[in-house]
Amino acid sequence: MTTRDTVELHHLFEGPEDAPVLVLSNSLGTTLAMWDEQAPALSERFRLLRYEHRGHGGSPVPPGPYKIEDLGRDVLVLLDRLEVERFSFCGLSIGGLVGMWLAGEAPERVECLVLCCTSARFAPDTFDSRARTVRAEGVSAIADAVVERWFTPTFREKSPEIAEWAWRMLLDTPDEGYASCCEAVRDADLSGRLGTISTPTLVIAGADDPAAPPDQAESISESIPNASLEVIPDAAHLANVEQPEAITQAILDHLNPVIREAR
Repeated sequence: MTTRDTVELHHLFEGPEDAPVLVLSNSLGTTLAMWDEQAPALSERFRLLRYEHRGHGGSPVPPGPYKIEDLGRDVLVLLDRLEVERFSFCGLSIGGLVGMWLAGEAPERVECLVLCCTSARFAPDTFDSRARTVRAEGVSAIADAVVERWFTPTFREKSPEIAEWAWRMLLDTPDEGYASCCEAVRDADLSGRLGTISTPTLVIAGADDPAAPPDQAESISESIPNASLEVIPDAAHLANVEQPEAITQAILDHLNPVIREAR
């Protein structure tokens, strides 16, 4: 169902009703299940909201192309519908782009921000080519190459069942939704608003991430006033899946002030 230019996002809202709200935003080609390893610990301390971008999982698939502001407004409409005024936000990859947009567009609503395995400006040619391939041949045409970038070779060899789970999740993504979100990434350039972000921010990078290397995370952390940076060893693009304990702990450490204030 659509409302003007926004869509009603598929979501899962769990945890204590009186706890502070934490929103988790998934990467391109994944669903809210991407955060399954983080959800138990986070939902003990937060009212945890996981959702799926338009074009992904159970969310509607309106015709593309999409813009990052479309994805960001979808989140704000969802939060308004759930009567959530203030929230913390953790986004990975395209989810991180949405987080940067939200922190710049609605700073009064974002308490803390975690930007994981992302960039303020991804290579546009890469995502333009990927969008065109998916529109012509489907997500299956790029699935193997994408999963190779999601995990380190060591992890894929050690945990082939997780790599296959991720591959199937990617294949289940609607072609139109995936291609249209590629176009959102292609056109997004959040670098100009980083200096205006006043939200306490943690930037996380996977040390072996080929899609959003640590130098891009360092650039973000240097551009956002008082942001901190953490590089997770032995992790590629889906660092939260490859190193779940380290990512969960990093999120909790950064959000400790929100937890203490809520007590």
